[in-house]
Amino acid sequence: MSDEIKHECGLAYIRLRKPFSYYQQKHGTVTYGLNKLYLLMEKQHNRGQDGAGIASVKLNCEPGYPYLHRIRSNAPQPIADIFFKIGQEIRELEKYQPDIKQHPGLMKGHLPVLGELLLGHLRYGTQGKNNVEFCHPFIKRDLLPGKNLALAGNFNLVNTDELFDLINMSPGEFQKQSDLAAMMEVLHHFLVREDEQNPNTADISKVLKKATPLFDGGYTIGGLLGNGCSFVMRDAHGIRPAYYYANDEVIVAASERAAIRTTFNVGENEVLELMPGNALIVDDKGNYSIQQILEPKERRACSFERIYFSRGSDEKIYRERIALGHHLSKTVLERINYDLRNTIFSYIPNTAEVAFFGLVKGMEEYLNKIKVERILSWGNDFTPEKLEEMVNRKIRQEKIAIKDVKLRTFITEDSNRNEMVQHVYDITYGTVRKDEDTLVVIDDSIVRGTTLKESIVRMLSRLGPKKIIVVSSAPQIRYPDCYGIDMSKLGDFIAFRAAIALLKERGQEHLLTEVHEKIKELQRTGQLHSENLVKKIYDPFTPEEISRKIAELITPPEVSTQVEVIYQTVADLHESCPTNTGDWYFTGNYPTAGGNKVVNKAFLNYIEGKNVRGY
Repeated sequence: MSDEIKHECGLAYIRLRKPFSYYQQKHGTVTYGLNKLYLLMEKQHNRGQDGAGIASVKLNCEPGYPYLHRIRSNAPQPIADIFFKIGQEIRELEKYQPDIKQHPGLMKGHLPVLGELLLGHLRYGTQGKNNVEFCHPFIKRDLLPGKNLALAGNFNLVNTDELFDLINMSPGEFQKQSDLAAMMEVLHHFLVREDEQNPNTADISKVLKKATPLFDGGYTIGGLLGNGCSFVMRDAHGIRPAYYYANDEVIVAASERAAIRTTFNVGENEVLELMPGNALIVDDKGNYSIQQILEPKERRACSFERIYFSRGSDEKIYRERIALGHHLSKTVLERINYDLRNTIFSYIPNTAEVAFFGLVKGMEEYLNKIKVERILSWGNDFTPEKLEEMVNRKIRQEKIAIKDVKLRTFITEDSNRNEMVQHVYDITYGTVRKDEDTLVVIDDSIVRGTTLKESIVRMLSRLGPKKIIVVSSAPQIRYPDCYGIDMSKLGDFIAFRAAIALLKERGQEHLLTEVHEKIKELQRTGQLHSENLVKKIYDPFTPEEISRKIAELITPPEVSTQVEVIYQTVADLHESCPTNTGDWYFTGNYPTAGGNKVVNKAFLNYIEGKNVRGY
């Protein structure tokens, strides 16, 4: 994605089912669980670079000994920072007891995070500040083990104020800025009630059944209790992803299937999806069950997971990204007038590479069809040279742009900063025939269009192509997200700005006033959640009209090269990614009422000039 956005967090959960001595004897290390947690987090580090944290619970500790520990970091490389600190602690222990790693009991007693229950988290700061205090897991402590709770998750909630009201709590400044704090307070509220009725044997499923129906949002959450019980749960629509794996040694859960497969070297069918509304619940003895906590609703798993966010090493995601690119090939062929001889294909950024393969595959299928038709039309009238020239025709592919990952701008003034942004990518000179070649570049998605205008289009125009076609493997992003992606301001979206520009051009600005007044009325009656009125802003225009206006908006004034934009259709998105049908950022069809509230509030903020998020 050329426009960087912050998005879903990552979760990693491990429950060791054997004594530490078992892992030392079989796997050669007492830190087997920590090693696997590190791998599980590193294999998901794409999901969060703002911070990381881990929590652990030790089983069967003597009364008075610490059993719940946590380490968090917001360093530039937070995972490495956390595990480097753990390594330092081990090295300190070895100074006094060189062979301490050969004594599992001593290691457990002296290394704080060496617990049988482990919970890791990677954070993108969609809510709250990026101070280390906002990094997950959060902890609620109590003298009684069963009332201690460590909680982390991949989610956003849109009803945090209501949650505090429900438990009659007046939140402090910290709680107001963190939706995890709201979720933690609600869960702990019901946990305490349950523990009071069943001291130290609280039924986690009962707690979850009382608390989670109150949450409006998409979530995968993991929790550790001080008494050795634990859980991982997914929302009723399955918006946020969750997978698990269990054998006689470990129980594991994570946000991505491929991370579990790689870390534990297991097959695809051995890693199972935690279905919507379900919870993986593990008792203090290490027995687990999958329990239905919420009645599953229409599956609306986030499609951006397949387009961009999850790592493409998952074989299903890889095939789906190929399909996304392949579906675009017919439209691209039409736009280049089927002139493959004078068209170069490339991709920006690197995460669009797999969709690029799919696009090129579609071009190759067309070219091969033409080759066969031409050769058959010759009959016997051909020479070896003529046949060789036809057979060897290929799709022209080039690595046009390379991101300079080392480049950082220290300039803050907008005018000078834009000059620096132009050079984030280096271009490959000599690849394009000036005024002859059309240049087609594919991106995962186009959010704000800022990088395209200030860097990529300006940069590509220096190569002198006849035309530049920017292709998005995702449809037009028109509406805010409120379930984990940091896209909450309407004015940031290039598609929304294009619709506004078209309304002004065609003398239809009155529609803005009408929508504004209707939303204000919904606000007065407490019905902001009832309907997405922002859809009316897009109703007068076809997707193609908006795409043409976007092409104008992303073309710098000094660039004379013709620029076109092609977007994926929503129908082709769903055909490519059939299990992840969550498309509210494209269609405005939110899975929960809170989504309508957020989009309407975002429109009010835009009209009233408030540069704040909609939730």
